[in-house]
Amino acid sequence: MAAMPYPVGTVANSEGHLEIAGCDVVDLAERFGTPSYVFSVPEMRNRARAYVDAFSSRTDEFEVLYASKALPVTAAYRLFAEEGLSVDVASGGELTMALAAGYDPSLIYMHGNNKTDAELKLADEAGVGHLILDSFDEIDRCERVLSRRQDVMIRVTPGIEPSTHTYVQTGQLDSKFGFGLEDGSAERAIRRVLASPALNLVGLHFHIGSQIFETEPFRLAVQSLAELQGDWCRMLDVGGGLGISYETEDEPPKIESYVDMKIEAVREFFGREVKILIEPGRSLVGNAGVTIYTVGTIKEIPGIRTYLSVDGGMSENLRPMLYNAKYEAAIANRAGRPAETVTTIAGSHCESGDILVRDVALADPQVGDILITPATGAYGHAMANNYNGMPRPPVIFCEDGEAKVVVRRETWDDLLARDA
Repeated sequence: MAAMPYPVGTVANSEGHLEIAGCDVVDLAERFGTPSYVFSVPEMRNRARAYVDAFSSRTDEFEVLYASKALPVTAAYRLFAEEGLSVDVASGGELTMALAAGYDPSLIYMHGNNKTDAELKLADEAGVGHLILDSFDEIDRCERVLSRRQDVMIRVTPGIEPSTHTYVQTGQLDSKFGFGLEDGSAERAIRRVLASPALNLVGLHFHIGSQIFETEPFRLAVQSLAELQGDWCRMLDVGGGLGISYETEDEPPKIESYVDMKIEAVREFFGREVKILIEPGRSLVGNAGVTIYTVGTIKEIPGIRTYLSVDGGMSENLRPMLYNAKYEAAIANRAGRPAETVTTIAGSHCESGDILVRDVALADPQVGDILITPATGAYGHAMANNYNGMPRPPVIFCEDGEAKVVVRRETWDDLLARDA
């Protein structure tokens, strides 16, 4: 049954239920409640291995970093550490989870366009391997706060605008991230850091955006940074951004061809001695995760549309409201049956814009059904919130028919826990 947005191996079992990593989705809903985030552990491991294998067959000089903002869950950090990945963190909180998961601090790369003194001190005390510098103010702050000489990379905005939503473009000249190439600030930053007694410049970094299907913008970005390289440049971090399938018709590049393109571009413009770093996040966890709901209300407006309301919405998947992101959906307890009833899936929040999926065909939806939306593994849990006082869902890891809660469901009491 499984289309591309679902984890590989998703099937309709003998009960007519969707099954992920050997776990019956309807059984999961009964055991753990809804809404819930459900992940296929084999899918996450296989994608990590695909990146490592794609590099190792071509070069020894590489490092794959888990861009953990996609799924900042301690169990996910631990899983990718077990697979030999380094990690990219973008806050003190993500750094804390990576350390708690057992990450070797030397394998941690710390990002952020406005790192605070407290975050820099935490990184310093932990012995984080690399800081990615984002501004002149941050250079000054590092020199004031750090107690040891720190390996750093400079983030450059290369002026490349890929075809993706404007909110997830990050490499254009007008960006809050990094040092501009066109205005000369990247070159000035290099000179400034090379003169610093507190900082050891080892490489360059760029990230042009997320959910990208085209490969040519990455090559252009590598080419644009080539003018900055010097003897100090031992590493080039080419960012992440590989898109995933949110809908059946989506056709993102394969991991292998994506990696090949990046290797070829770096070798062409930087030579063979530069170590290549890459930062996949969405493409590691996006299709590994689904969200399950219970159908609560079905409201038909004759001649207009039929609304199907579920017990969640913008509190556990903000992307449709933030990016106009498109998703598919299915009735998990009638998997494989014809999907002929067109509905719009609405959340439970007090917002007219709380719509998860518009005009999707479902298999005879009924109140009490278990509804599933695939490809929610990236940025669902990461962006979850308590709007309307909604407790955040649990995160459930599934493997070989066994399900384990790795983040528990919040309770109403948790909503009061921080009251002073």
